[in-house]
Amino acid sequence: MQNFEKVELLDALFNHATEGIIISNESGLIQLMNPAACKMFGYESNELLNESIDVLVPKNIKGHHEHHRKSYIDKPHARPMGLGLDLHALRKDGTLFPIEISLSPIFKDDRKYIIAFLIDISVRKKIEASVREKQLELEQIALTLQKSNEDLERKVSDRTSVLQEAILELEKSRSELSMALEKEKDLNDLKSRFISMASHEFRTPLTTILSSAVLISEYKTPEQEEKKQKHIKRIQSSVNNLNDILSDFLSISKLEEGKIHADMSMFDLNMLINEIASDMRQNTKAGQEIMINYRGDNLVFLDAKLIKNILFNLLSNAIKFSSEGKSITLDADVNSNEIKMVVQDQGIGISEEDLKHLFERFYRGKNAFNIQGTGLGLHIVGNYVDIMKGHLHLTSKLNEGTRIEITFPNQIN
Repeated sequence: MQNFEKVELLDALFNHATEGIIISNESGLIQLMNPAACKMFGYESNELLNESIDVLVPKNIKGHHEHHRKSYIDKPHARPMGLGLDLHALRKDGTLFPIEISLSPIFKDDRKYIIAFLIDISVRKKIEASVREKQLELEQIALTLQKSNEDLERKVSDRTSVLQEAILELEKSRSELSMALEKEKDLNDLKSRFISMASHEFRTPLTTILSSAVLISEYKTPEQEEKKQKHIKRIQSSVNNLNDILSDFLSISKLEEGKIHADMSMFDLNMLINEIASDMRQNTKAGQEIMINYRGDNLVFLDAKLIKNILFNLLSNAIKFSSEGKSITLDADVNSNEIKMVVQDQGIGISEEDLKHLFERFYRGKNAFNIQGTGLGLHIVGNYVDIMKGHLHLTSKLNEGTRIEITFPNQIN
């Protein structure tokens, strides 16, 4: 390429470049400015010819700029200016704008010149600012969404907790309703049992009393005195049966109302047992015998009244459910640790099926329907034993007999 063509090409590049181009000498005096640079800074062509390059530098950094410019002249090399810094330039009207500058040395006739390539990056900075602003907005939106999400999760958690509490309340209500219905069912069952038992247990002694009373009125001669006394005893026995039934009803009522409490005191258990056995022998059947075996200390610390009721009930059952000629034993053993009493008979026994329900109110074994009783005795006994912190254990076999063991902690030692 010929020299004049190179000159024309360089002239075209200088004059038509979109980047600003400024050439200054070693002293920092402007030698050339292309049209793009003039427009960028708001000056006319050649208006800054031989003016210091510092006229384009913001006033607050002119001192620094002059120092850096002189350092660059000493060791010139192609590089971007203000690497990593935000650079600004000063227009003619005094306004500042962001700029990128690349420096490169050129040499002509043994003289140094610096060529600066300038790019107005105002639009880019605005875009970057807009991007940062949008990014901040997005971050704020993200924070808002996060907070909204946390609030929503908290509300969902609160609602879930409320729902769970409501479900628990419903389950509780359903359970309570089920229990109430079950209790009502049990109560109706108890009522039915009570009516059935009462109609039978009251009718039998009342019928006996009525018939015996009628017959007694007809026995008027001395020869008939023996028959008369027989029916008097039948009346007395029937009255005692009625009294026992009413006592059971009264006891169960007091138990359910929580009116019975243990009145603990020191008493002679051996003496009490023998008194009870003596009283109960009057009710034994022909050939039946109550045998007492007592071992250990006589004095115990229990509720004497409750113990008396327990033993009366157990011995009464043993007599009632045993045949004539069968023996009944009452063993008592008092040691330093416990008080144990065992009542054993040779009666009709209890089936395994009935054993599971034997301590329920009004329950009677299937083999005991023809024998008088309320079905309350063992239920009352069990409660009395519990009141005195004792333990009851019952074993039985059909047609072989029943063994009831009661133990209490010995509180004396």
